[in-house]
Amino acid sequence: MDGNILFAFSLTLIAGLCTGIGSLLAFFTSRTNTKFLSFALGFSAGVMIYVSMVEIFFKAQVTLTGVLGSPAGNWTTAAGFFGGMLLIAAIDSMIPEPGNPHEVKKVEDMRYRKNKTGGETELLKMGTFTALAIAIHNFPEGMATFIAALQDPALGLAIAVAIAIHNIPEGVAISVPIYYATGDKKKAFKLSFFSGLAEPLGALAAFLILMPFLNEVMFGVMFAAVAGIMIFISLDELLPAAKKYDETHLPIYGLMLGMAVMAVSLILI
Repeated sequence: MDGNILFAFSLTLIAGLCTGIGSLLAFFTSRTNTKFLSFALGFSAGVMIYVSMVEIFFKAQVTLTGVLGSPAGNWTTAAGFFGGMLLIAAIDSMIPEPGNPHEVKKVEDMRYRKNKTGGETELLKMGTFTALAIAIHNFPEGMATFIAALQDPALGLAIAVAIAIHNIPEGVAISVPIYYATGDKKKAFKLSFFSGLAEPLGALAAFLILMPFLNEVMFGVMFAAVAGIMIFISLDELLPAAKKYDETHLPIYGLMLGMAVMAVSLILI
């Protein structure tokens, strides 16, 4: 497992820095490619849902029933799964509404809003709150990716890819209002970049706090919780956002392709 630690940290860092990619995209386009974002978010949700229910939850259940026995292991798996859902739901409930990362934002919408209201201060506040909200949101995602990669590098890679994809529109959500409020691309990029660093910080917290206590039971519970977190993010954030970007069947096609790619990957790996 020690050989996987650096790999796990690297995955969380790469996934987190994809907010910076979203920030850069916002600077070099005049219109949001809603079809791409819709398909990408659907794809990300497909990867997360498939790997959570087919692989992560199953591994957690096998581990816990092997250690605790059938009734206790099954109950503990279910408790960990719904505990993960409740954790990410609680984090969402603490996020201020102006910075809710689930709200779909587009480049042209932000320009229109500034021209309409003249509210540079309001836009700056929105972008700052969004950066803070996404940083808070990214923290448990970093923990989840790190723990998954420690137990199974292939699973960690799959989760990191899915998180990286959905971090791109989050980078747009941070940088666009800040840029149109201040005209400072560097400031917009820095806030987007630093919010993404919450992913590796979450991994570091998992390493420092949880590693001394990791055993088969802890791994099983954490794996079940990771599955719950991924399912919640997919259903509460990714799919609704994908449908808002494009109301056709494009998000579902992305979802199906994400599941298919994950299925093939798990079979081959």
